[in-house]
Amino acid sequence: MQRRHFIQTLASVVSSCAVGFAGKLFAAPPASPRFLLVFLRGGYDCANMLVPYSSDFYYESRPNIAIAKPNATANTGALALDADWALTPALRESLGPMYKNKEVAFVPFAGTDDLSRSHFETQDNIERGQPGHGKQEFRSGFMARLSTTLGGNAAPIAFTDALPLAFQGASDIPNISLKAVGKPAFDERQAAILTSMYAGNHLQTAVADGLELRQHVAKEFEDEMMQANRGAVSAKGFAVEATRIARLMRDEYRLGFVDIGGWDTHVNEGGAQGPLANNLDNLGRGLAAFAQELGPDWKNTVVVVVSEFGRTFRENGNKGTDHGHGSVYWVLGGGIDGGRIAGEQVKVQQSTLLQNRDFPVLNNYRGLLAGLYVRLWGLSPAQVEKVFPDTKALDLRLV
Repeated sequence: MQRRHFIQTLASVVSSCAVGFAGKLFAAPPASPRFLLVFLRGGYDCANMLVPYSSDFYYESRPNIAIAKPNATANTGALALDADWALTPALRESLGPMYKNKEVAFVPFAGTDDLSRSHFETQDNIERGQPGHGKQEFRSGFMARLSTTLGGNAAPIAFTDALPLAFQGASDIPNISLKAVGKPAFDERQAAILTSMYAGNHLQTAVADGLELRQHVAKEFEDEMMQANRGAVSAKGFAVEATRIARLMRDEYRLGFVDIGGWDTHVNEGGAQGPLANNLDNLGRGLAAFAQELGPDWKNTVVVVVSEFGRTFRENGNKGTDHGHGSVYWVLGGGIDGGRIAGEQVKVQQSTLLQNRDFPVLNNYRGLLAGLYVRLWGLSPAQVEKVFPDTKALDLRLV
């Protein structure tokens, strides 16, 4: 084996540990739209993100964890978006300016018709994208069907350890793990083992050079991540991952999926501060970093943030919230018609709760996404039917 061949082989082996491919690499047309689905696994508490501050019932229901009403003289509290809704202080600095620039919209009372309140069942229900009635295809995801429908116009990728259900059922979809960001290509122990294996061998120099090359490239990539992070969050935070995602979607891919865990807040959820606020802060900074990294291409990008369900409207005895139903979806993009609360709504009060406990679902996620896809790619009714069976596109004119 020649030295250059060994270095190439070594590089490919390491890369294969981070990227899983079902087939060939894609190359998307430069001007084609970008779409990223961000899935918050665990069911985030939307009522402490998009705060219904005009509702006295909200404050009665959450004596320990409610977000205080906006104060016009304070620049650190909740940010009033209209007469009824306010943005949590955790997102004020990251998404607040974007909302003002009409780059963010929120869709309350959104979700699926699944009422199991089971993380796994509801996540699967959403990722399949199929109606609750009729035959279910348990290995067919709606983003895979969208990818097949679009063909070469939207190169797909999943930023996950394993291919998610949303992308199952189609071939040639790569997935890449984000968990190795900032870690060396080989740790000291692995490097020592490889070096000792080839000691005295004619490949010893090639091995040493190959290890040095991989470590050098890994260090350069880590330094780039730290610079892009700008001190907002740690290297392990979503901001770093989102910046990496942005570079890949800017240069190669057009249809992406990423999931983020840690949203199951049964105990000590907190209000303006606490675990939920910390998660929202990291997520907001990551999304802002994603937009900034895309630069001019942000104008041709749409991001939708979803979760399998919302939480109970009332706090529980552990100062947290339990599994609910209706949620609030986020729609972001440099070219969207944002700066508004979109979709069908009802007044937030006890009489409008589902089963006297949860936000109802008035805006089904399949119709919402179908409407966005029609706007982005001009899908015909027949194509919408392939992606989301038995679904009528809901056009909220966000794109």
